[in-house]
Amino acid sequence: MPGPTLTELTRVFARIGCLSFGGPAGQIALMQRELVEERGWVEQGAFLRALNLCHLLPGPEAQQLATWIGWRLHGVRGGLIAGLLFVLPGAAIMLALSLLYVAASGPGWFAALFLGIKAAVLAVVMQALLRVARRALGTRFKLMLAVVAALALTLLHTPFPIVIVTAGLIGAAAALWAPQWLGEHHATAADGPLAPARQLVGLTVRTVALWLAIWGLPLAAVFLILGPQHILWPIGLFFSRLAVVTFGGAYAVLAYMAQATVSGFGWLTPGEMADGLGLAETTPGPLIMVTQFVGFIAAWRHPGGLSPLMAGLLGAGLTTWVTFAPCFLWIFACAPWMERLERAERLQGALAAITAAVVGVIANLALWFALHVLFRRVAESGLPDLASLDWRAALIAAQAAVLLFGLKRGIVTAMAICAATSLALSLLPIS
Repeated sequence: MPGPTLTELTRVFARIGCLSFGGPAGQIALMQRELVEERGWVEQGAFLRALNLCHLLPGPEAQQLATWIGWRLHGVRGGLIAGLLFVLPGAAIMLALSLLYVAASGPGWFAALFLGIKAAVLAVVMQALLRVARRALGTRFKLMLAVVAALALTLLHTPFPIVIVTAGLIGAAAALWAPQWLGEHHATAADGPLAPARQLVGLTVRTVALWLAIWGLPLAAVFLILGPQHILWPIGLFFSRLAVVTFGGAYAVLAYMAQATVSGFGWLTPGEMADGLGLAETTPGPLIMVTQFVGFIAAWRHPGGLSPLMAGLLGAGLTTWVTFAPCFLWIFACAPWMERLERAERLQGALAAITAAVVGVIANLALWFALHVLFRRVAESGLPDLASLDWRAALIAAQAAVLLFGLKRGIVTAMAICAATSLALSLLPIS
């Protein structure tokens, strides 16, 4: 079957970008239906092998899969079109919601609205935890990795990158010495000749150099024009580092981001962090778009010599740039090497162990959100003041769990119902 024209590719990915709700599982399922089953633009086996590659890379796997499909069909131009259209609708909506958030954050009804959204987020994170756990914890060894990762983050406050790197090293060793501990690996490509490595090296070096320059261009502009003392400089550096360690999806890295932006930099409060995740859950595109909200709020609050609006817009734009530019770097540099990566057993073992550890990371995130949403006061030690339990938040979180797990409602529907419930409860005279 002939492939699509560039115009057809653009039209279809514009549609996918506007409909890609539901997190990576829903987004991948949407591309499976639209591109594999209905149009036949990509073979099922190639689609799954590309998904395996995207799981190996940092960043949002669904957006990288879209970029790879565009690259496969129309080279770099197709990859840019598909990847950008997967991101831009959600980015535009998130920016509009961020502006509304800072404009309307004073009235009581707005606080009540977001209490409902934050409480619903608890159930959403638990749903993500269970989905990832079912896929990732197929052996006792993987379960042990998840438990150890959760304990390291919760009790020892081990930095997220150390947890991920350690899990990867353990997985690589297990793949070499005890592969049965990891169970079955992902399906690999069929046996066959591989492209000569010598032909790929030059292309890869040029691609990496170009995209490193693209990635760093706005950071260089910030340094030269505003200087390293301006808030945009640490924002750009932090989210550039985050882009390198975003293994396991947005939920996995949120605990690290929350720890740094709330406790470290002091850019947001825990409640605002939960608000941002709630907004990201209701928009199309990658969930990691929550980073744009964080960058916007941080720059809005510390504008330096700029107006808050200008600083917020620049913060949002810079954060989005340094979050997603690396995704194009990874795909355009690694896609030609895909078959070689699929046959690297130790690399596959490292990925399996990292995916297992991510379950523990998400469990830590769920605990963090639960404490800061359900209780009004949480000590620096992480222990809540039990007397500060917010019964409204607890009730709405239970309602969200019933909607998602019992009634199988979608995320957007559940959040809308929970927000309406919170508004209704705010009218009650009791506290």
